[in-house]
Formats: sequence, C-alpha cells, structure tokens
Amino acid sequence: MIAIGEASRQSGVGIETIRYYEREGIVPKPERALNNRRLYSVQDVGRLRLLKKCRDLGFPLADAKTLLGLSEGGGKDCQSVKELAELHISNVRARINELARLEAALKELTVNCDRGNVSCPMLSQLRTTQGQ
Repeated sequence: MIAIGEASRQSGVGIETIRYYEREGIVPKPERALNNRRLYSVQDVGRLRLLKKCRDLGFPLADAKTLLGLSEGGGKDCQSVKELAELHISNVRARINELARLEAALKELTVNCDRGNVSCPMLSQLRTTQGQ
C-alpha cells in the first residue's frame, strides 16, 4: 500500500485529480491508515493509469469512467469498448473538420496583415463581419 503522492507519481494523475475522482465516485475511495491517510493498492494505481490514458486520448470523463467499469467487468465487453471508441473517433474527426474551417477563416482574415497597412484589415473585418 502506498500514499497518495506515490500513487500520483506512479499513475501520472495529479493529487487533486485523484481526490476529485474519489469525490465524484469515479474511483472507489481508498483504504485509510490509522492516521487517516489514504492508502492505495496496485489495483487503485491501475485504475488511475487507465483513466489517465483515456483522458490523454481525449475521451470525456464520463466515457473514461465507462471504460474503467468495462475493464473491471468479468466479461470485458469488447463490442461496447469498440462502439465507444468509434463514437469518439467520429467526434475527433468532427473537431478536426471544425479546426480546419477555423484555420481557413483565420488565414483569410490575416491575408492582408503583412502588406504594411496603417489600418489593420483583420480588426476592421472582425468589427464588420456578421456571425457566420
């Protein structure tokens, strides 16, 4: 059994995030020592690592919690995991498309910025452009 600082170090999850996960019921509350300090097991650190990897992949916290639950289920329902991952891929692609549109809009606004204009065309355009 290890303290929260070591669990944080081993999992890569910040101490405050670990406490948040516990408060929100995302991970079970750990055992406590006689001095009331949290004590974490290898399984607890494994849960935190899984959550960290899910978050690093951009999964929303609710989906990361679902994946954690699936990982701890005896059957390890691969079909459910695949469906969740495919939905996430679809959301990532939509964000990529949104960012590409944003990049194009910014390029269009900045095209005249290097021409030495006294008045900034980008600011003028931003003032006059209606929501698109």
